Amino acid sequence: MKFLCVPCDSPMKLQTVVPPDRGSLSVVYSCPECGYEIAMLTNAYETQVVQSLGVRIGPATDAAADTAAGGKCPFPGMIPSSESTSEPRAGEPIPVRWTAAAEARLTNIPEFVRPMAKIGIEKFARDRGAVEVDEKILDAAKDFFGM
Repeated sequence: MKFLCVPCDSPMKLQTVVPPDRGSLSVVYSCPECGYEIAMLTNAYETQVVQSLGVRIGPATDAAADTAAGGKCPFPGMIPSSESTSEPRAGEPIPVRWTAAAEARLTNIPEFVRPMAKIGIEKFARDRGAVEVDEKILDAAKDFFGM
């Protein structure tokens, strides 16, 4: 995706990225031709939706993320790792089990958002120390997310 300056029809250049602060992310672009600037600001909910997809927003914390991003991406932390293993690595979340009743309720969520909702619900459960998603966790998540 590129941002173009409408008056100049020139690709805008990234100026600043402010990592999530209380859930908000700020990105500023400017036109190298005329100096026109635009800013993108996400609110906490939008940032949370992206993070619920398993995407980490913010600066890289290690060299592997920089390498994965080619060292040039302003959002290296948003590039998921291409490594996949059957066991969680150090620092990765422990898998959460789902009860049959919770799985059945999950099918009520529209299919196009179900994967994102499942990841968000699992994170919600982990954040509360639960290793299993049951109907009680689903009810609490529903109240928490305002659904």
